[in-house]
Amino acid sequence: MSDAHIRPVLSGQKALVIGVANDQSIAYGCAKAFHTVGAELAITWLNERARPYVEPLAQQLQAPITGALDVSVPGQLEALFGRIRTEWGRLDILVHSIAFAPREDLQGGLLNCSAEGFAKAMDVSCHSFIRMAKLAAPLMTQGGTMFAMSYYGANRVVANYNVMGPVKAALEAACRYLAYELGPQGIRVHAISPGPLATRAASGIPEFDALLDKAKAKAPARSLVSIDDVGAAVAFLAHDAARLITGETLYIDGGYHIID
Repeated sequence: MSDAHIRPVLSGQKALVIGVANDQSIAYGCAKAFHTVGAELAITWLNERARPYVEPLAQQLQAPITGALDVSVPGQLEALFGRIRTEWGRLDILVHSIAFAPREDLQGGLLNCSAEGFAKAMDVSCHSFIRMAKLAAPLMTQGGTMFAMSYYGANRVVANYNVMGPVKAALEAACRYLAYELGPQGIRVHAISPGPLATRAASGIPEFDALLDKAKAKAPARSLVSIDDVGAAVAFLAHDAARLITGETLYIDGGYHIID
């Protein structure tokens, strides 16, 4: 079915998507899906180096709110949400699709991860979502949905995933606790766990190509997930039809996680 035949079921919704790096990123798949079903978008890029890759995509998706966001720089997150409050007055959907660990801490194994590297990975990859949720919740006056991107390595040991395993486990736990705290306001919170994808972020993981091959061979669906698969799932979860689904870690991996 072509995009032209998909009903705009999120028409009028306001969606903030953080983490678009290029046209292969999971966040871009989410942004495309939201746009296809009628949502209006706010899209950020990390810095001026990333801008040439992301700004044209934001223009294609007709995003009226765009700009740089580095969650490790004090004040940038607050400024972004201040702009959303001024220009939109509300927010319905939040997508957090960012993660970072210093290369030497990511590639050196958990035992060799420095305290500083661990703290940096936790701050950018996990606690920044909590900070976003605190800023977004007052804008979700009619309820809303928040998403954070996780991975299978949060619950199973994946070779070379190292420090990101504990960090993603913390992120999934944060989603459950936020779902509990924000549920009375009609706000749903989900961790999304796609199968391995050939994204720029994944390029920092050693032997990632072997992981892709293993996932394709092992998954019951015998197929790798795409960014469009992830986008379709989050678009559904953002719809009122999913209003009683919250606090989940949703695997979009062709069934990979159920196989021993």
